[in-house]
Amino acid sequence: MMNQQTSKLPIAVLISGGGSTLLNLCRYIADGKLDVEIKLVISSSSKAGGLQYAQRYGIAQHVVRPRESATPKEFSDRVFDLVRSHNIDLVVMGGFLSHILIPIDYQSRVINIHPSLIPAFSGQGFYGLSVHKAALQYGVKLSGCTVHFVDNEYDHGPIIAQSACEVLPDDAPESLQARVGELERLLLPSVLQAIAEGRIEVNSETRSVRVKARTLR
Repeated sequence: MMNQQTSKLPIAVLISGGGSTLLNLCRYIADGKLDVEIKLVISSSSKAGGLQYAQRYGIAQHVVRPRESATPKEFSDRVFDLVRSHNIDLVVMGGFLSHILIPIDYQSRVINIHPSLIPAFSGQGFYGLSVHKAALQYGVKLSGCTVHFVDNEYDHGPIIAQSACEVLPDDAPESLQARVGELERLLLPSVLQAIAEGRIEVNSETRSVRVKARTLR
């Protein structure tokens, strides 16, 4: 998946809101800890705060509103036409709240991070604080986050990696969200680096993903 003309994996980041995931990745890149290049940011809203981060870091940005497309396929086509025009190898959904259809040429080339241990508390309607409220109401003792490949169902594609944390007796949705957020900020860059290094193998028949260990040089 690595672009042969550069040592960095060209990616696009899809956002809908504040852009905390985008900012985290930009900081990792600036610190020399992540071998990717964010070449494109696409937002489903012109009011998304994350657009300011794209501007700050000099990243090309576009707004593609779902309501301006007649069908979900038309919306998805507009998004992926932009992705192709920027020669993107991998698409990262960073708080992108619009449902999108994955074209054949981008299967196993779109990833998402979700704030629960999928399949728990996932699917349509589970985003933001609603995930953590549901976890607390159910009484789970562990929560966490999941990075997975995206298919055409909500939070359904093959799981790449997960990271877990304890749910504390006095947790509120906000405190659990903050603790899971800390895990997200570590896990997603780790997965992206593994993809950039070619250490991710996907078995499309079994939906299994193997993350190979990094070899010492």
